[in-house]
Amino acid sequence: GTLRQLDPRLAAERPLSLWAYGVGASDGLSFESQSETLDWLRSRGFPVNSDIQRIDSEEGAIDRCLEWQQRRGTLAFEIDGVVIKVDDAEQQRRLGVVGRDPRWAVAWKFPPTTKVTTLKAVEWSVGKFGDLHPFAVLEPVEVGGVVVQHATLHNEEDLIRKDVRPDDEVIILRAGDVIPQVVSPAPHAAERKGRSAPLAAPKSCPVCATGTVKPENSVFTKCPNRNCAGRREALLTHFVSRGAMDVDGLGEKLVVALVEDGLIENAADLYQLTAEQLSAREGMGELSAQAIVASLEKSKERPFASVLFALGIEGVGEVTGRSLAQRLRTIDALLAADVEEISQTPGIGPIVGGQIVEHLADPQMRELIERLRAAGLQFEQEGPPPGEGPLADKGFVLTGTLPTLTREQAAERILAAGGRVTSSVSKKTDYVVAGEAAGSKLAKAERLGVAVLSEAELLALLDGS
Repeated sequence: GTLRQLDPRLAAERPLSLWAYGVGASDGLSFESQSETLDWLRSRGFPVNSDIQRIDSEEGAIDRCLEWQQRRGTLAFEIDGVVIKVDDAEQQRRLGVVGRDPRWAVAWKFPPTTKVTTLKAVEWSVGKFGDLHPFAVLEPVEVGGVVVQHATLHNEEDLIRKDVRPDDEVIILRAGDVIPQVVSPAPHAAERKGRSAPLAAPKSCPVCATGTVKPENSVFTKCPNRNCAGRREALLTHFVSRGAMDVDGLGEKLVVALVEDGLIENAADLYQLTAEQLSAREGMGELSAQAIVASLEKSKERPFASVLFALGIEGVGEVTGRSLAQRLRTIDALLAADVEEISQTPGIGPIVGGQIVEHLADPQMRELIERLRAAGLQFEQEGPPPGEGPLADKGFVLTGTLPTLTREQAAERILAAGGRVTSSVSKKTDYVVAGEAAGSKLAKAERLGVAVLSEAELLALLDGS
């Protein structure tokens, strides 16, 4: 995180250090084992952790992990687990890599760290569809080496179930040692005298003060104002995110700052930004500004399905966006479609179809689409329509981590060959493409007798072999 700061001076001010654990791509270097690699690094002056140990049995590895788990709280640095690696380089090669993860290394993760602190208040943020999300404001407490001042409460049902109230002492957990969350009140909190009344969702939006609504069958209270600044910022953050337009360098903080400065109001304004405007911001260098503008330009190559997902249409996720793009082919066909037409798309029923039609009929959405079209974004689906191509009308579900393709890349190739990609397995599914750590979808496919493919078998289908 420090090295990715836009201002290199921030990294220079921080006393960073490292331990070396491996050697990347190199010419003329060859090692027969992990141990030999570490010895070479040590001999060349690289800092190597002196606690690394070679273990000759499974029992020894388990004992070592448990020992480190006990030592965790006494160390001068934070750790969240221990990595166990196969030592022999030839065995590493034979085991291979899945995605970015080597099969010859496994992490033993320690139980998450918990602490007790005081809940100062519960505040609410606004999501891209107006959903109100509660989060805890805490008396600062160090959890796993990080000072935590805010923690998630997910939604109002979670808030009611946990029954945490201002001034309660609460138990905080860093889930996966990354995302802080409130687990529950501390055991004695419920008996505290003068405890405030149970909390509920606000009657008005915390950002724009519009009266809130609670739709039937929704876990969220919502702000119905589509011009709410909170919704606008959430939509813009979603638009540039990975899986949507995938714009490097435009994170949530910068998006919010650009909105507050009046430089952007909606997604189309992003494509009017200049490197000069960005580099004028404090902490933003000229090279970083140029990189963001270049990434925005490159995002114009993102496929129609990604653009649909990025627009923030209620009911349209990544899979639904791909299905709509594959079936209707163009934005004009989608804008002209009624509920019945959209509901014929795999994975979309009449309720979601109605949400999509209503959202697309909004004049502001129509104006945004036209501005984005004028900016050069992709609003037509490439590849053969359904019923054509080597995978014509075949339904696919993707699960697990594939060896070389991301799920998005695999889905794009299936769609380009005339196939369909859905999010759930049913009797209508033709193939489940399963990678490493495939879960319940693989089990359901086997139970229903659906054909299961590896990535290699999928690629063979795509090649028509």
